[in-house]
Amino acid sequence: MLLPAPKSEKSSVRNFKRLLRENIRLAKGSTALSSRAIDLLASITRDFQFSFKAGELQIINGKCYVTHTGLLRLARRKRCSGIHVEAVDSLCDWRARRFVLKATVFPSKGSSGFSGYGDADPSNISPLVSGAEIRVAETRAVNRALRKAYGIGLCSVEEIETIPSPSEKLASQKASGNGHSTGPRVRDRLCQVIREHKLDPELIKAYAVDFCGTKTLRDATRQQMEDFVQQLVDWAERDRDALLCQLNRYARPKQEVVP
Repeated sequence: MLLPAPKSEKSSVRNFKRLLRENIRLAKGSTALSSRAIDLLASITRDFQFSFKAGELQIINGKCYVTHTGLLRLARRKRCSGIHVEAVDSLCDWRARRFVLKATVFPSKGSSGFSGYGDADPSNISPLVSGAEIRVAETRAVNRALRKAYGIGLCSVEEIETIPSPSEKLASQKASGNGHSTGPRVRDRLCQVIREHKLDPELIKAYAVDFCGTKTLRDATRQQMEDFVQQLVDWAERDRDALLCQLNRYARPKQEVVP
Protein backbone atom coordinates (compact mmCIF):
# COMPACT_ATOMS: atom_id res chain seq x y z
CA MET A 1 0.00 0.00 0.00
CA LEU A 2 1.44 3.38 -1.04
CA LEU A 3 1.28 6.13 1.52
CA PRO A 4 0.09 9.56 0.35
CA ALA A 5 2.80 12.19 -0.17
CA PRO A 6 3.25 14.63 2.72
CA LYS A 7 1.48 17.98 2.36
CA SER A 8 4.78 19.87 2.30
CA GLU A 9 5.95 17.76 -0.66
CA LYS A 10 2.69 18.29 -2.55
CA SER A 11 2.94 22.02 -1.91
CA SER A 12 6.53 22.05 -3.18
CA VAL A 13 5.52 20.26 -6.39
CA ARG A 14 2.65 22.72 -6.95
CA ASN A 15 4.96 25.70 -6.38
CA PHE A 16 7.51 24.30 -8.84
CA LYS A 17 4.89 23.71 -11.55
CA ARG A 18 3.46 27.20 -11.07
CA LEU A 19 6.90 28.81 -11.21
CA LEU A 20 7.86 26.77 -14.28
CA ARG A 21 4.67 27.77 -16.15
CA GLU A 22 5.34 31.39 -15.30
CA ASN A 23 8.99 31.20 -16.40
CA ILE A 24 8.10 29.55 -19.70
CA ARG A 25 5.36 32.09 -20.39
CA LEU A 26 7.64 35.08 -19.71
CA ALA A 27 10.56 33.55 -21.61
CA LYS A 28 8.40 32.83 -24.65
CA GLY A 29 7.30 36.45 -24.58
CA SER A 30 10.80 37.52 -25.58
CA THR A 31 11.98 34.66 -27.80
CA ALA A 32 10.99 31.33 -29.33
CA LEU A 33 12.01 28.40 -27.11
CA SER A 34 13.05 25.00 -28.40
CA SER A 35 12.14 21.84 -26.52
CA ARG A 36 15.75 21.61 -25.33
CA ALA A 37 15.62 25.17 -24.02
CA ILE A 38 12.40 24.38 -22.16
CA ASP A 39 14.01 21.30 -20.60
CA LEU A 40 16.97 23.43 -19.45
CA LEU A 41 14.61 26.04 -18.04
CA ALA A 42 12.71 23.33 -16.17
CA SER A 43 15.97 22.00 -14.73
CA ILE A 44 17.24 25.33 -13.41
CA THR A 45 13.77 26.22 -12.12
CA ARG A 46 13.63 22.97 -10.18
CA ASP A 47 17.18 23.13 -8.85
CA PHE A 48 17.47 26.83 -8.01
CA GLN A 49 13.93 28.29 -8.04
CA PHE A 50 15.04 31.19 -10.22
CA SER A 51 12.23 33.45 -11.40
CA PHE A 52 11.96 35.63 -14.50
CA LYS A 53 9.30 37.75 -12.83
CA ALA A 54 11.61 38.50 -9.90
CA GLY A 55 14.42 39.55 -12.23
CA GLU A 56 16.56 36.49 -11.47
CA LEU A 57 16.70 35.28 -15.08
CA GLN A 58 17.03 37.15 -18.35
CA ILE A 59 16.87 36.24 -22.04
CA ILE A 60 19.51 37.90 -24.25
CA ASN A 61 19.86 37.07 -27.94
CA GLY A 62 17.84 33.90 -27.42
CA LYS A 63 19.98 32.62 -24.52
CA CYS A 64 19.09 32.37 -20.85
CA TYR A 65 21.28 34.07 -18.24
CA VAL A 66 21.10 34.33 -14.46
CA THR A 67 21.36 37.78 -12.87
CA HIS A 68 23.37 39.10 -9.92
CA THR A 69 20.07 39.50 -8.05
CA GLY A 70 19.17 35.86 -8.63
CA LEU A 71 22.55 34.62 -7.43
CA LEU A 72 22.47 36.70 -4.25
CA ARG A 73 18.94 35.53 -3.44
CA LEU A 74 20.01 31.93 -3.99
CA ALA A 75 22.94 32.46 -1.60
CA ARG A 76 20.54 33.77 1.02
CA ARG A 77 18.15 30.84 0.55
CA LYS A 78 21.07 28.45 0.89
CA ARG A 79 22.27 30.28 4.03
CA CYS A 80 25.65 31.18 2.54
CA SER A 81 28.21 31.67 5.30
CA GLY A 82 30.05 34.59 3.67
CA ILE A 83 31.65 36.21 0.61
CA HIS A 84 35.15 37.70 0.64
CA VAL A 85 36.35 40.01 -2.14
CA GLU A 86 39.85 41.37 -2.75
CA ALA A 87 41.69 43.15 -5.54
CA VAL A 88 44.47 41.35 -7.43
CA ASP A 89 46.93 44.24 -7.29
CA SER A 90 49.42 42.70 -9.71
CA LEU A 91 46.76 42.64 -12.46
CA CYS A 92 45.17 46.04 -11.77
CA ASP A 93 46.04 49.24 -13.61
CA TRP A 94 44.38 52.24 -11.96
CA ARG A 95 45.48 54.66 -14.67
CA ALA A 96 43.92 52.58 -17.43
CA ARG A 97 40.91 51.75 -15.24
CA ARG A 98 41.56 48.02 -15.58
CA PHE A 99 40.67 45.98 -12.51
CA VAL A 100 40.78 42.30 -11.59
CA LEU A 101 39.07 41.18 -8.39
CA LYS A 102 38.92 37.80 -6.68
CA ALA A 103 35.82 36.67 -4.79
CA THR A 104 35.60 33.66 -2.49
CA VAL A 105 32.23 32.23 -1.48
CA PHE A 106 31.86 30.11 1.67
CA PRO A 107 28.61 28.10 1.34
CA SER A 108 28.96 26.84 4.92
CA LYS A 109 31.12 27.56 7.96
CA GLY A 110 33.31 24.51 7.37
CA SER A 111 33.81 25.16 3.66
CA SER A 112 37.27 25.99 2.29
CA GLY A 113 35.62 28.32 -0.21
CA PHE A 114 35.00 28.60 -3.96
CA SER A 115 36.90 31.37 -5.77
CA GLY A 116 36.15 33.26 -8.95
CA TYR A 117 37.78 36.17 -10.75
CA GLY A 118 36.18 39.13 -12.45
CA ASP A 119 37.80 41.73 -14.69
CA ALA A 120 36.57 45.03 -16.09
CA ASP A 121 38.03 47.87 -18.14
CA PRO A 122 36.56 50.52 -20.46
CA SER A 123 36.68 48.12 -23.41
CA ASN A 124 34.43 45.42 -21.93
CA ILE A 125 31.73 47.35 -20.07
CA SER A 126 28.72 49.35 -21.16
CA PRO A 127 29.22 53.12 -21.60
CA LEU A 128 26.35 53.51 -19.11
CA VAL A 129 28.62 52.32 -16.28
CA SER A 130 31.80 54.05 -17.45
CA GLY A 131 33.83 55.04 -14.41
CA ALA A 132 32.49 52.15 -12.33
CA GLU A 133 34.91 49.51 -13.62
CA ILE A 134 35.98 48.36 -10.15
CA ARG A 135 32.36 47.75 -9.12
CA VAL A 136 31.66 45.85 -12.34
CA ALA A 137 34.74 43.69 -11.73
CA GLU A 138 33.54 42.99 -8.18
CA THR A 139 30.08 41.93 -9.38
CA ARG A 140 31.56 39.64 -12.02
CA ALA A 141 33.90 38.04 -9.50
CA VAL A 142 31.11 37.44 -6.99
CA ASN A 143 28.83 36.02 -9.67
CA ARG A 144 31.45 33.57 -10.89
CA ALA A 145 32.30 32.43 -7.36
CA LEU A 146 28.61 31.91 -6.53
CA ARG A 147 28.06 29.92 -9.72
CA LYS A 148 30.99 27.68 -8.79
CA ALA A 149 29.82 27.27 -5.21
CA TYR A 150 26.31 26.15 -6.16
CA GLY A 151 27.06 24.38 -9.45
CA ILE A 152 25.24 26.78 -11.78
CA GLY A 153 26.11 26.25 -15.42
CA LEU A 154 24.34 29.38 -16.66
CA CYS A 155 26.53 32.40 -17.28
CA SER A 156 25.43 35.57 -15.52
CA VAL A 157 24.29 38.73 -17.29
CA GLU A 158 26.96 40.83 -15.63
CA GLU A 159 29.79 38.53 -16.76
CA ILE A 160 29.19 39.08 -20.46
CA GLU A 161 30.54 42.13 -22.24
CA THR A 162 28.54 45.06 -23.53
CA ILE A 163 25.10 44.25 -24.91
CA PRO A 164 24.09 46.29 -27.97
CA SER A 165 20.94 48.33 -27.50
CA PRO A 166 18.06 48.00 -30.03
CA SER A 167 19.15 51.28 -31.68
CA GLU A 168 22.74 50.01 -32.06
CA LYS A 169 21.48 46.77 -33.59
CA LEU A 170 19.28 48.69 -36.06
CA ALA A 171 22.15 50.98 -37.04
CA SER A 172 24.38 47.96 -37.63
CA GLN A 173 21.75 46.29 -39.80
CA LYS A 174 21.24 49.44 -41.88
CA ALA A 175 24.96 49.91 -42.39
CA SER A 176 25.51 46.34 -43.51
CA GLY A 177 22.37 46.19 -45.66
CA ASN A 178 20.92 43.26 -43.70
CA GLY A 179 20.86 41.81 -40.22
CA HIS A 180 23.16 38.89 -40.98
CA SER A 181 26.84 39.48 -40.32
CA THR A 182 29.33 37.35 -42.25
CA GLY A 183 32.08 37.69 -39.63
CA PRO A 184 32.86 38.81 -36.09
CA ARG A 185 31.19 42.04 -35.03
CA VAL A 186 33.36 45.10 -35.59
CA ARG A 187 32.95 46.11 -31.95
CA ASP A 188 34.19 42.72 -30.75
CA ARG A 189 37.24 42.91 -33.01
CA LEU A 190 38.03 46.41 -31.77
CA CYS A 191 37.76 45.37 -28.12
CA GLN A 192 40.00 42.38 -28.80
CA VAL A 193 42.69 44.58 -30.38
CA ILE A 194 42.55 47.01 -27.45
CA ARG A 195 42.95 44.22 -24.91
CA GLU A 196 45.58 42.27 -26.84
CA HIS A 197 47.85 45.27 -27.44
CA LYS A 198 46.98 47.10 -24.20
CA LEU A 199 45.80 50.28 -25.88
CA ASP A 200 43.99 53.20 -24.27
CA PRO A 201 40.26 52.97 -25.17
CA GLU A 202 39.72 56.74 -24.92
CA LEU A 203 42.58 57.50 -27.30
CA ILE A 204 41.36 54.79 -29.68
CA LYS A 205 37.91 56.39 -29.68
CA ALA A 206 39.34 59.82 -30.49
CA TYR A 207 41.51 58.34 -33.24
CA ALA A 208 38.54 56.48 -34.73
CA VAL A 209 36.42 59.64 -34.89
CA ASP A 210 39.27 61.47 -36.65
CA PHE A 211 39.86 58.54 -39.03
CA CYS A 212 36.19 58.29 -40.00
CA GLY A 213 35.81 62.07 -40.31
CA THR A 214 32.64 62.12 -38.21
CA LYS A 215 31.56 64.02 -35.12
CA THR A 216 30.91 60.83 -33.13
CA LEU A 217 31.42 57.10 -33.62
CA ARG A 218 27.65 56.66 -33.94
CA ASP A 219 27.82 58.67 -37.16
CA ALA A 220 30.41 56.33 -38.71
CA THR A 221 29.29 53.66 -41.17
CA ARG A 222 30.06 50.00 -40.70
CA GLN A 223 32.49 50.09 -43.63
CA GLN A 224 34.37 53.03 -42.11
CA MET A 225 34.74 51.19 -38.80
CA GLU A 226 35.83 48.00 -40.53
CA ASP A 227 38.52 49.95 -42.40
CA PHE A 228 39.62 51.62 -39.16
CA VAL A 229 39.86 48.34 -37.23
CA GLN A 230 41.80 46.68 -40.03
CA GLN A 231 44.30 49.54 -40.12
CA LEU A 232 44.57 49.41 -36.32
CA VAL A 233 45.30 45.68 -36.41
CA ASP A 234 47.93 46.05 -39.13
CA TRP A 235 49.60 48.96 -37.37
CA ALA A 236 49.57 47.31 -33.91
CA GLU A 237 51.18 44.13 -35.26
CA ARG A 238 53.70 45.88 -37.50
CA ASP A 239 54.85 48.81 -35.33
CA ARG A 240 53.11 49.21 -31.95
CA ASP A 241 55.45 52.05 -30.88
CA ALA A 242 54.48 54.11 -33.91
CA LEU A 243 50.83 53.45 -33.17
CA LEU A 244 51.28 54.65 -29.59
CA CYS A 245 52.89 57.85 -30.87
CA GLN A 246 49.92 58.38 -33.14
CA LEU A 247 47.46 57.79 -30.29
CA ASN A 248 49.33 60.19 -27.99
CA ARG A 249 48.39 62.99 -30.39
CA TYR A 250 44.84 62.63 -29.11
CA ALA A 251 45.74 62.78 -25.42
CA ARG A 252 44.34 65.80 -23.63
CA PRO A 253 47.10 68.09 -22.35
CA LYS A 254 47.35 68.22 -18.58
CA GLN A 255 46.51 71.53 -17.00
CA GLU A 256 49.51 73.31 -15.57
CA VAL A 257 49.33 74.17 -11.92
CA VAL A 258 50.22 77.79 -11.24
CA PRO A 259 52.25 78.09 -8.02
